[in-house]
Amino acid sequence: MKVIVFFVAIIILGAEWQCNGSEHEHEHGHSYQIFPLRMKTGPGGHYIPEVSCKSWRLGVEAHNVIDWRTIPQDCEGYIGNYMLGHQYRSDSKTVCREAYFYAKTINITAKTTWVFDVDETTLSNLPYFADHGFGVELYNATAFNEWVDLGEAPALPESLKLYNKLLSLGIKIVFITGRPLYQQAVTATNLKLAGYYKWEKLITKDTDKYNGKTAVTYKSTERQKLEENGYNIIGNIGDQWSDILGTNTGLRTFKLPDPMYYIS
Repeated sequence: MKVIVFFVAIIILGAEWQCNGSEHEHEHGHSYQIFPLRMKTGPGGHYIPEVSCKSWRLGVEAHNVIDWRTIPQDCEGYIGNYMLGHQYRSDSKTVCREAYFYAKTINITAKTTWVFDVDETTLSNLPYFADHGFGVELYNATAFNEWVDLGEAPALPESLKLYNKLLSLGIKIVFITGRPLYQQAVTATNLKLAGYYKWEKLITKDTDKYNGKTAVTYKSTERQKLEENGYNIIGNIGDQWSDILGTNTGLRTFKLPDPMYYIS
């Protein structure tokens, strides 16, 4: 008898919850579909490709998926649509907006500095990656460097807007890029053509000095040099976790989205 009463009580509570839920939905003009919590993998289970690509991208941006060489083959269409669509711009806008709100709270001095990465941070290589599967293809240094040498990479609009706002606050700009020394001139020209008209320093990578070193080591060392020369790094923004990890990262770091490639 107690079991029957308990069972009936559950049914009544369930009905009441559904009624309240319906009223809530009606009140706010929204209807939400509730999905059961169950395992997405396991014996006989498989992912719907689009859903798994979204989860894979989240894992990449959260730095849970690391040391990968290419995006999953099935995700080429999803990543391409993301990078070329509204969401990528919206995500970038959110990051850059928060960076600016933070910068406005800082007491600016003559040596107050903000560090920008270049590729997929200030300049976009989407014209290149659109022809190379948005990261499905293995990285081809020869082909990519030929693209860089053209000096035609457009600016990321939200990053350019942040750059201009930081300059208006009196903050000095330093670019630190993994591009090699021999590409410094073309990078400088490309930055200016894209709208980045002034900066304190443009640091490119001495591949002999940093041969075998990770991007984290290289960028940490160069930031340390800046601080040893009196620069106060208040902000640091990049598309790779290796841009913002390590030492001398600055008072606050900001990660822009980039699910196309991974640099350790």
